[in-house]
Amino acid sequence: MSNKVGVAIIGCGNIAKAYAANLVSYPEIKLVGAADLEFQRAQALATRHGIRAYPSVEALLADSEVDVVVNLTIHHAHKAVTRQCLEAGKHVHSEKPLALTYQDAQSLVDLAAAKELRLGCSPFTFLGEIQQTAWKTLREGRTGTIRVIYAEVNWGRIETWHPAPEPFYQVGPLFDVGVYPLTLITAIFGPARRVAAYGTVLQPDRFSQEGHPFRVDTPDFVVAAVELASGPLIRLTTNFYVGSHSKQRGLEFHGDAGSLYLSDWHNFDGSVEFATFGQAYQSVPLVKQPYGGPGKVEWGRGTLDLVQAILENRPHRATGQQATHIVEILCAIAESMKTSQPISIESNFTPPAPMGWAS
Repeated sequence: MSNKVGVAIIGCGNIAKAYAANLVSYPEIKLVGAADLEFQRAQALATRHGIRAYPSVEALLADSEVDVVVNLTIHHAHKAVTRQCLEAGKHVHSEKPLALTYQDAQSLVDLAAAKELRLGCSPFTFLGEIQQTAWKTLREGRTGTIRVIYAEVNWGRIETWHPAPEPFYQVGPLFDVGVYPLTLITAIFGPARRVAAYGTVLQPDRFSQEGHPFRVDTPDFVVAAVELASGPLIRLTTNFYVGSHSKQRGLEFHGDAGSLYLSDWHNFDGSVEFATFGQAYQSVPLVKQPYGGPGKVEWGRGTLDLVQAILENRPHRATGQQATHIVEILCAIAESMKTSQPISIESNFTPPAPMGWAS
């Protein structure tokens, strides 16, 4: 492999434009092409960036210039597409979740290992500037022992901004966006060991932007208690009803000596604040100027880290194994909602290293 890694995109929906805009800017990456079930969407992305539009996934995977595939397909297709890419000998970075069951996710990790391929997965937003600043502050120990973490995921009503909201409601906010704070927190504190949860449908009848009615059956509101093996307890709230205007947002890490507030678990800019116990919050200087591009998230950063890890022969940070652990947590929360009983978590993963500029 040369010092420029060939990357291709499968799935040219809403988020592909942002991914592609980042990927073409990296000197380590050559964005080769894209494929989609609707060929016209692949053509549009290809025209925008001067890359190939493949007529099929099979044609993309047959291209020897493609070393890494970025899987941006719909949630339910992640497992099948990632497996197809791995079987074709390609490294993969998948959008979240890696799969919809723990067994399916682990099977992808096992396949990648057997073929000596890299498997990465979103969310990679723990690589952001404010997230890395919060992590560094926690490592410095100013909070003392962290005992409880509040994670708020008020993601609003998808139908008000997304042209195709129904697939999001089919998987629900837990699997779609609950993954973000869970990935960040476990990257810092390590794996979970037990969950207990409650969920319900707040607003069953919804309408798309075109006025098409659809019904929500998967809980659009979930609250879970997640016990980490290292000690802290997470209270996770996630929903597709309350908007981001809510005053309950971001992450709060509460310890014996103080508390740390992270204003956003998703965007790379925002604020980090520290408060000695009983005192007011004060701003924490960021370790690095935050990403200032469109959307406030550098969507290619996870893929870039995987590519750099290949070139540098080091572990990449947003791993399939951690993503598999997150899927087990999500499935355990879903099971706890059904049974009203706590559910144990069995899997493990090796936590990632902080970014070099935040160490």
